[in-house]
Amino acid sequence: MDSKLIEIAENGLYLTIEITGEHDVRLLHFGAAPLQDGVIAEKNKPGFRLLELQLSGEDRDEYHGRTHRASYPGLRMEYAGHKDSRNALGRKLEICLVDPVTGIRAEQHLQFYTGVQTVRCWTVLKNTGTDEAAVEYVSTFALTGVDKEGSGGRNDKIEVTIAHSGWQSELQWRTYRLPELGMSHLADRGSKRIAASNTGSWSAAELLPMAVLHNKESGTSLFWQIEHNGSWHWELTDQYDQLTLLVSGPTEHDNHWWLKLAPGEEFTTVPVAVGAVQGGFQGAAEQLTAYRRLIRRPNEDNELLRIIFNDYMNCLWGSPTTGKLLPLIDAAADVGCEYFCIDAGWYAPGEWWDGVGQWEPSAERFPEGIKYVLDYIRSKGMIPGLWLELEVMGINSPKLAETDDSWFFMRHGKRVKDRSRYQLDYRNPRVIAHADGVISRLVEQYGVGYIKMDYNINAGIGTETDADSFGDGLLQHNRAYLAWLDSIFARYPNLVIENCSSGGMRMDYAMLSRHSIQSTSDQEDYVQYAAIAAASPAALTPEQSAVWSYPLREGDDEEVIFNMVNALLLRVHQSGHLAELEPRRRELVKEALDYYKSIRAHIPQATAFWPLGLPDSEGEWVSFGLRHGNTRYLAVWRISGEAAAVKLPIPELQGQGAEVSCAYPQQHHSEWSWSPSEGVLTVSIPQGKTARLFELHA
Repeated sequence: MDSKLIEIAENGLYLTIEITGEHDVRLLHFGAAPLQDGVIAEKNKPGFRLLELQLSGEDRDEYHGRTHRASYPGLRMEYAGHKDSRNALGRKLEICLVDPVTGIRAEQHLQFYTGVQTVRCWTVLKNTGTDEAAVEYVSTFALTGVDKEGSGGRNDKIEVTIAHSGWQSELQWRTYRLPELGMSHLADRGSKRIAASNTGSWSAAELLPMAVLHNKESGTSLFWQIEHNGSWHWELTDQYDQLTLLVSGPTEHDNHWWLKLAPGEEFTTVPVAVGAVQGGFQGAAEQLTAYRRLIRRPNEDNELLRIIFNDYMNCLWGSPTTGKLLPLIDAAADVGCEYFCIDAGWYAPGEWWDGVGQWEPSAERFPEGIKYVLDYIRSKGMIPGLWLELEVMGINSPKLAETDDSWFFMRHGKRVKDRSRYQLDYRNPRVIAHADGVISRLVEQYGVGYIKMDYNINAGIGTETDADSFGDGLLQHNRAYLAWLDSIFARYPNLVIENCSSGGMRMDYAMLSRHSIQSTSDQEDYVQYAAIAAASPAALTPEQSAVWSYPLREGDDEEVIFNMVNALLLRVHQSGHLAELEPRRRELVKEALDYYKSIRAHIPQATAFWPLGLPDSEGEWVSFGLRHGNTRYLAVWRISGEAAAVKLPIPELQGQGAEVSCAYPQQHHSEWSWSPSEGVLTVSIPQGKTARLFELHA
């Protein structure tokens, strides 16, 4: 029997699926150029499976080690039809597979987005059989042959770029050859995999849920992001002498997730965005930025980019009082802030860490009542905000008297405890009622328009309550929390809720398709923050990237300037003891915020670029810019070293004249020159730890 092909060319993406005469379904190609004739040997095509699916009690095929390839019933799945349609977002392809033995039906969904080289994928499993099935693994996206273009070996031509992360050390991008990750191409298949996983409720605790794979020989890049606020997994492995990418939500072997499907029941996987470009990391970042803007909840905050003052970082450190706040409010208003958020500690007279959960203001801290301070913020023309951590309850919270075990994550019959807090289970209607009540009191009684929603624990592998596995309980909770967030934004569409998890420990697009703003770090050293800030637009849109700017009481002018440059092309999260800064240094803050207001309308349409490549926390110089039309805004930081100047290549402007100016500060003590023939800006800024912001008009 003859094979037939499904061939799609859409938005610069090319997709080829083969359906064999035996009803096998093979994803032969997904990329930024059409499939080349003869690039796949016929003997290797059985490895190009559209889906991997492993059920308990089923066999495994081939030499697979810990990889998720060669799964059953994945190998048995047969073509059962497809649908190619269009909707408001763009083209949509749905391919249906059925296992003739168990009756498990899998629908693979691929949603294209008009004008963007990215698709969103998810898989829906349905048990159409007569017996219960137990799922150990199901792929959201599976692609074999990611190294097939180009005649060279994958050891040399393939690079993978991933973002390492950690508390106060977020967004550490690194690029590796496969042998540097321990995967050398010495045989046609093996047990080795390059695996990236997160287990727990901090989705970005160690790695961000995304990566870029670049083929240096073909000049193309494949990129993916897993859109989930909990456990996830991706791996690169080899089979049939081809490199295979498998991307999924949680798995049993890696994340303690296992699911029973009774006859008639359905399960939908965690969504994954996948795309491809002609070019390297820069092009991938641009496509992801465009896609992220399309999938994000429409909101005023990402258009207006109002300036936030928050009293925590290098300022009140979680100990606010009326007396401390009033002069800060005056100073924040004076320099031009538009939100004023009272951070942690407003609900307790003293040490509050293990007692949170009631969320009632402290009479000791606010003798006149917290509404007096919130009203004072409003009288100064700013929108008041408060800090919350609404997914936890302290182990000494008075609120515990109203709860029972059903409110919390449970494992082995015990409440899950981390850092003296219990994890609330958002599947419980009483937990939802509690959370709803807190939000309505803050918004409707106190007039709060900004909430910094923090999350300072990791709840681990999950909960056993009403779940087939710990990971199943966690996934259900993750989705219940997102549904609760959706309900809050539906009720209060203009409320701004910042996504914070000890800084950037939950930087993912399950959260960021809902939240308009993301805390990027808890980094307390403004010099260390430069590389984190500059790296952030690769992981999220610049208008969602909140960066602390906290001039120090004991600093000098250059320290203020450096602090302000950290945030000026992103979202300004102003802090520091503004009321105690000497007038000249406070004027530098105001000058920066005035400049920010003059350019911020461009940020939601701009794309990021990195003249020196992605920043390295060990580098002597850091630079990143935003491109908007013919204008380039370019931040430059000198971290260390004695070099007189730095050369900043901007290759797309090669051959063009450019008008260059130092936009901040006005008193800049800097020099620069533009070379049209090279497309290079050479910049000289003062010695020491210094920073400047430039504008180029091509």
